[in-house]
Amino acid sequence: MSRTTACRTEGVEEREVCVMLDVLGRVSGKWSLGVLSETTRGPVRFAALERALPGISRRILTLTLRDLEANGLLTRTVYPTVPPKVEYTATEQARELYAQLTGLTAWAARHPAAPARPDHARPDAGRHPA
Repeated sequence: MSRTTACRTEGVEEREVCVMLDVLGRVSGKWSLGVLSETTRGPVRFAALERALPGISRRILTLTLRDLEANGLLTRTVYPTVPPKVEYTATEQARELYAQLTGLTAWAARHPAAPARPDHARPDAGRHPA
């Protein structure tokens, strides 16, 4: 699920773009930010995550958790009990990243999405691919 990007780093601006693409690739899954939102509040168990994210399947939740853990954004703690108790917690790195990403909400409030233009109003309407 993790997305990697092949970047050419010929200049400073290109390196910045590569870094941004790498960061966004770590959390670009449909459910990643929801999982981070829940885990930044404290340790959470699998079933609680499932309830907090309506519509997510167990398989996708499992893959998302593994991906975030592999990227250093989650810590998985297994307690030696019967049945096993497993908790997921956001790492300090994830908390910092999540705080930066939630800052985008202020930008989004200042810049609401423009309504989609009909096809005939698009500047490239009527052009055919070469």
